[in-house]
Amino acid sequence: MTRKLPRFLLATVFVISVTALAQTASGLPAAPSAAASTPDTTVTGTGSKIGTINIEQAIFASNEGQRDFETLSKKLEPKQTELKNMNDEVETLKKQLNAQSATLNDDSRGALVKQVEDKTKRLERSVQDARDDAQAQQNEIAQRILQKMAPIIVKYAGDKGFGLIMDTSNPWPQGPVLWAGPSVDITKAIVDAYNAQSGVPAPARPITSKPAGTGAKPATPAGGTKPATTTAPPK
Repeated sequence: MTRKLPRFLLATVFVISVTALAQTASGLPAAPSAAASTPDTTVTGTGSKIGTINIEQAIFASNEGQRDFETLSKKLEPKQTELKNMNDEVETLKKQLNAQSATLNDDSRGALVKQVEDKTKRLERSVQDARDDAQAQQNEIAQRILQKMAPIIVKYAGDKGFGLIMDTSNPWPQGPVLWAGPSVDITKAIVDAYNAQSGVPAPARPITSKPAGTGAKPATPAGGTKPATTTAPPK
């Protein structure tokens, strides 16, 4: 099964100055396990460098993100199977209707048509409900990690002299960055720093794609994009 899911709907956009990011980070509630080790979010210095970070990629590439999204993927597999079975049932009825349409009387044909319509509507509702539920759980994981990652970004940016960090999760024109070279990307540095602070070990088997969600079409894996390869952090 292809393990992908829709793009995150992150509520926080990091197209803001380091000072504003510090204010955001200081207002984020720390997770209970990390409350005592939340980094200082005070911005030091007056940096002028501009950097980029792929927030979506950083969340997914972190050891905690890989662990939690893999867990979610396995949790969603029974729903995938259920939707596939529902879709197969609808397709079977459609084939039956096409094959027997000429020989069925009006009452039998009408009953079969109504059965197809009813099951199709039920399938569509189930797919939408499952998609919404999966998206909500994906967002919960992403937001939880982002809350703990924000102070790390602030500290790194301040220490390295950055005055602006921009999110490249969405390519232009959906996102704000038209082009940026790898030398200004801090994604890998932030992931490394987050992994060190979280204490979550790297997965035994590296995950190279996002976990399965509910498909845009019945019985198919959800569409999505693999995170881009991380680039070396700026010196």
